[in-house]
Amino acid sequence: MTQPWSYREGVLSDTSVSLIGFDVEAVDGKIGSVDEESNAVGDSYLVVDTGFWIFGKKVILPASTVTEVDPQNKKVFLARTKEEIKEAPEFDEATHKDPGYRQQVGDYYGRYPDLP
Repeated sequence: MTQPWSYREGVLSDTSVSLIGFDVEAVDGKIGSVDEESNAVGDSYLVVDTGFWIFGKKVILPASTVTEVDPQNKKVFLARTKEEIKEAPEFDEATHKDPGYRQQVGDYYGRYPDLP
């Protein structure tokens, strides 16, 4: 299993490219767009604004859920389904950087098979 808060090898080779505004695709369709990102080593993640999909809700996705970044088409592809993302621990703007919350999110995504 990949470390939850680290990108898979070769997924984000150029960390100077901002993913903010990129569309985010789960394995079964679009879930929203990147609203915030962190590329800190061992603490990388995306905050996705789900907009129309889960009205007004944001979700945090550990970097390990990302399988591909397509800079030309401004898309990020995930190794998770919409349902898996929808059932993740609720995002809270005030506590999303809290170690306890991050542990909860990492444990949640870590229980799924490490998809390619």
